[in-house]
Amino acid sequence: MEFGTMAIAGLAVGAIIGFIIANLLVKKSAQSKIDEANKKADLTLKEAEITARRKLDESESKADRIVSKAETRNEQIKQKKIQEAKDKYAKLKEDYQNYKADQKVEMKEREMQVISLEKGLKQKQDNLKAEVEAIEVREAEVEAIKGNLEKQLKIVARKKEELEKSQDEHIKQLESIARMTESEAKDRLLEAIKGKAETDALAIEKETINEAKNRATKEAKKIIIQTIQRMGAEYTIENTVSVFNLDSDDIKGQIIGREGRNIRALEAATGAEIIVDDTPEAIIISSFDPIRREVCRLSLKRLVADGRIHPAKIEETVAKVQKQLEEQIKEIGERTVIDLDIHGLHPTIIRMVGRMRFRSSYGQNLLKHSIETATLCSVMAAELGMNSRQIKMAKRAGLLHDLGKVAEEESELSHALLGMQMLEKVKEHPVVLNAVGAHHDEIEMNNIISPLVQACDAISGARPGARREILESYLKRIGELEELALGYDGVQKAYAIQAGRELRVIVESEKVTDAFADDLAFMISQKIQDEMQYPGQVKVTVIREKRATAIAR
Repeated sequence: MEFGTMAIAGLAVGAIIGFIIANLLVKKSAQSKIDEANKKADLTLKEAEITARRKLDESESKADRIVSKAETRNEQIKQKKIQEAKDKYAKLKEDYQNYKADQKVEMKEREMQVISLEKGLKQKQDNLKAEVEAIEVREAEVEAIKGNLEKQLKIVARKKEELEKSQDEHIKQLESIARMTESEAKDRLLEAIKGKAETDALAIEKETINEAKNRATKEAKKIIIQTIQRMGAEYTIENTVSVFNLDSDDIKGQIIGREGRNIRALEAATGAEIIVDDTPEAIIISSFDPIRREVCRLSLKRLVADGRIHPAKIEETVAKVQKQLEEQIKEIGERTVIDLDIHGLHPTIIRMVGRMRFRSSYGQNLLKHSIETATLCSVMAAELGMNSRQIKMAKRAGLLHDLGKVAEEESELSHALLGMQMLEKVKEHPVVLNAVGAHHDEIEMNNIISPLVQACDAISGARPGARREILESYLKRIGELEELALGYDGVQKAYAIQAGRELRVIVESEKVTDAFADDLAFMISQKIQDEMQYPGQVKVTVIREKRATAIAR
């Protein structure tokens, strides 16, 4: 309706505007056309009215249709809501009826349970009544037994009095016969029993101790055998010579040098004896010290590969090899402690462990011996049922027990006490210190790890072929020979070569003159002859060399 009204209004406004425009046009046109214009205006107005009326009718019809459609839609929604409400009411009613039915079933079940409980309770009451009656019967029986016991107790008390009187009379008769009072007889009897008990106790104690010793010895042997079986190692006796192979015999001349200058410089720098003989394509390096021998071998290898062999180059190469070998020693020590899973060792001790690789004990490589002792200690500790901390401590002490054998400073202490002293400086654990110092019974053992290390050290050294006593005594004699020469003033270095048959002494040219060199050789030889025991003879060679060095700038 509103749309139709607006359309009619619009058409009316348009007609008015058209009318005004027509009037204006008529005024401007000739007077003759005024009538014609009026006619056209009337026609236009009529057409506008007809059009407006038609659109108004159409708008009213459309509005009626919209209203009818809306009313139909509202009726549908209303019916739908009513149906939903009915369905919900029906569902709630059904749920309520189901709930009531369930309540009835539950109430019936509860009634059945109550009836069952009442029956059970009645049965228990009957049983309780029967038990009460039985208890009353028993109480009557107990009262009867109690009366009987009281009578018997009175009889026993009377007989006891009679027995005590009889016993007193008997004791008096025994005292008169034995001429001893009762207390004296008790004392003698107790002394006799006590003496017999002490004798029996001593016999039992002795038997127990012997049995414990036998059992302990048997168990100890069993544990040692099991430990040895679990730890197998191969041994190679350390030699005092190394063979350096050459590509050709022509290189021997370069190694010897003019008038033997090169070979003398190499021997003076390394402390090892170099033997050049008729052996084809080979040179023998001899020294009781494995480190010196290795330095000499590596230096020769570098010099031969470089081709320039002269005293200055020899000294430079030896210095580099010594530095390289020092780094290798550290790596060996680090690798050893990593392989054994030992943590927290001081860097100085790790370096000393690496030095063990180039030392031997009675011909047995010291590092291999220490590793085996450490492994044996850990295995034996496990066999004895020790905890993980004690097992690690035993392994640690086993590795470090011979540390004193690789000490760099000279000392009068035994290697066990020296090793303990070295470990004290780095604040090692007291258990390890005692185990190291006591493994040759030089100090008293104060923990279970110490005898374990001592036993495993003996096991490692007692394997067939593991050690060679002759080599150890030889190495000791060689070391004493060099120490004797180093005790003189002006001696810079001293090397025992040719299996200890020659002692080469290098002196400082500023302190020792040529004349005194002869006297020094004689004094050293006499001291060796007076203080040492050795097979054959020892040749003492004193070497004095003066070098003049100038630098051109």
